[in-house]
Amino acid sequence: MITRSLTDDIIKYLNHFPAVAIIGPRQAGKTTLAKYIATKIKKESTYLDLERMEDLIKLNNPAAYLEKRKDECVILDEIQRRPELFPEMRSLIDRHRIPGRFLILGSAGPALMRQSSESLAGRIVYVELTPFTITEIGEKDIENLWIRGGFPESFLCRDEKARSKWQNSFISTYIERDLPMLGLITSTLQLSTFFRMVSGIQGNILNVQALSRSLGVTATTINRYLDYLEKSFLIRRLSPFYMNIKKRLVKSPKIYLRDTGILHSLLGISSARQLWDNINIGVSWESFVIEQVIAIMDKDMQAWFYRTHEGTECDLLLTRADKPVASIEIKISLVPKRTKSMTHSIKDLKTEQNFIIVPRCDESFKISENITVCRLKDFVDNYLPKI
Repeated sequence: MITRSLTDDIIKYLNHFPAVAIIGPRQAGKTTLAKYIATKIKKESTYLDLERMEDLIKLNNPAAYLEKRKDECVILDEIQRRPELFPEMRSLIDRHRIPGRFLILGSAGPALMRQSSESLAGRIVYVELTPFTITEIGEKDIENLWIRGGFPESFLCRDEKARSKWQNSFISTYIERDLPMLGLITSTLQLSTFFRMVSGIQGNILNVQALSRSLGVTATTINRYLDYLEKSFLIRRLSPFYMNIKKRLVKSPKIYLRDTGILHSLLGISSARQLWDNINIGVSWESFVIEQVIAIMDKDMQAWFYRTHEGTECDLLLTRADKPVASIEIKISLVPKRTKSMTHSIKDLKTEQNFIIVPRCDESFKISENITVCRLKDFVDNYLPKI
């Protein structure tokens, strides 16, 4: 089992809060992690999978069943299937408030599990479990993580055909079952087409009107699709950063499929050779770096991109309290150079720490006084903690 970096944090939260929620996409490893944590905490636990009829029957009278286990840690998996349990949990917590009463797992964010945020306010802490990150695997497997994606079933599978079949099944299940269950009722064929359209504009500025025309639906419908995909952890809309400078700034977000394995599946890429020969390799690497950095960075840090209509651009900008602290260019080239655009963005943003992250590099080096070229692993291990 690969040790998840959030393990100690979740155990700590269970020792302080009545309820802890592990949220994240399906198949990211939430169940495996929760069952492992159950062996490490100092109380008995009961696990219920809300997708299994046998476990659902146990909750026909949830108050009576859960009250009998008031001194245990009750693990409720796929909680988004039974949102009516949240008010019941609130009542039980208020009658017997002790740490670690509930560990709930959900494949949707709090905005789609609206009742959780309303019912358990002040009683619950949320932790997002992403697919594997580079801090959780061996350094020799980083390129495999980029190619295969971070979902455990995909990353750990060594057979290309089996991995491709799993990825296709993952996409189909989300489109045909999970998103409709969360409330996105629409044509599965249309949603599948839209999902593939998103892969085709990976890393580009989002143009809702263009997507609307291509799919033959309203802009409102496109925004609804995007909201559900984002709140289900499938896509990321990276927002532009604004400053009080006299420039015309791009106002629309960039759009990314969050897992590069799923992206590669949609693009028909299944091996390292195919990836390195593919025209999309640059945006694939950019997507991978952005997701890894956001997953690992401090929670008081924010991530943006920066672009002006004049062409000045920064792929990834990190800020604290709205103040730029580091700008990052993400390059597939093994011999990156300082560009005019990067020079202008550093001048605009006034960042003292600036980086170019490349996939392969023997060691980090400076190409100017304030720009460092480095591998992603070096950046997250040696530079990101100091920013």
